[in-house]
Amino acid sequence: MTSERSADAATADERAATEPTAVDFQLNWEPNGFQAPYFLARERGFYGDEGLDVRFVEGHGSPFAAERAAKGRAEFALAGASAVLSVQSRGLDPLAVAAVTGKTPAAIYTLRDVFGEPLERPAQLVGRTIAPSATKTRILTAQLLEDEGIRDEVELLGVDDHTHHRVQHKLLDGEVDAAVGVVTNGYELEREHDRTADELPIGNHLDVYGMTIVSSPEFARENPETVRAFLRATARGWATATRDPEAAIDVLVERNATLERRRPVERRKFETAATDLQFTDAVRRRGWGTHDGDRWRTLGRTLSETDLLEGDVDPKAVWTNDFVDRDAEVIRDYAGRVEV
Repeated sequence: MTSERSADAATADERAATEPTAVDFQLNWEPNGFQAPYFLARERGFYGDEGLDVRFVEGHGSPFAAERAAKGRAEFALAGASAVLSVQSRGLDPLAVAAVTGKTPAAIYTLRDVFGEPLERPAQLVGRTIAPSATKTRILTAQLLEDEGIRDEVELLGVDDHTHHRVQHKLLDGEVDAAVGVVTNGYELEREHDRTADELPIGNHLDVYGMTIVSSPEFARENPETVRAFLRATARGWATATRDPEAAIDVLVERNATLERRRPVERRKFETAATDLQFTDAVRRRGWGTHDGDRWRTLGRTLSETDLLEGDVDPKAVWTNDFVDRDAEVIRDYAGRVEV
């Protein structure tokens, strides 16, 4: 047992004295670098220290995960904030109990030999053609262009129904000037095709949340200590993985050996999430996991101007800070744990 774990587990051992509470954690996709901290938290026994027996369930996208939590079919889920609001618009009641990444992972990326110069600013997109890979990232791109005052000067294509790989082929062939996906998509192209890539993270320009931990209001209300315990253990997983990313990727590869050949990509995904997407000024000031209502309102307003939602949304009702245990050192002083 490491000294770090011993300190955290001092009071957790008392909580774990009784039979562990079994809960399901619905992931958004198959295991990948973005999820490495959760697997490390389980492997290191952080959930067990909190008296939890957590079963990970592979997913089929954020909307699926948020819906599972809202319907009580999983106690917790990992889902993007836009998916949480989308599920709410269908009349369900998902509740985001922690904000994991303060920025959306959406990114515009390109190849230097296609774009003709390094992509560094949104203004460089004027006169260009951009191909998005998914509806939600297209919406965020449109909002970014609108905010920059260049929406009418950029050709933003519709979503191709034949997966994001088709978009990448268009970029590789020079049919479009840039594509929209998530951070690290450009890095993956660069590695695979030995061509210099550039990425423009949308989260650096648009104040909306990325990934959240979701539950249901009923479960959270009836099991508040279980929710707090899950979040404490998860925060420990993120802090430990940030200090030792190779260990986090080791655990991920042990879970899925096919990821070994993609180890550098999976590590890049995690490190980008841990530093660029998660570790914001808000985390430094307030600690890990807390929400800011302004970001939810911005996202709700952006989505409401599209046809993505199936009904009205109430951004105020979809999140809470009630279960983020700010008395816990790992939550309150998260920055102190990860900053060298």
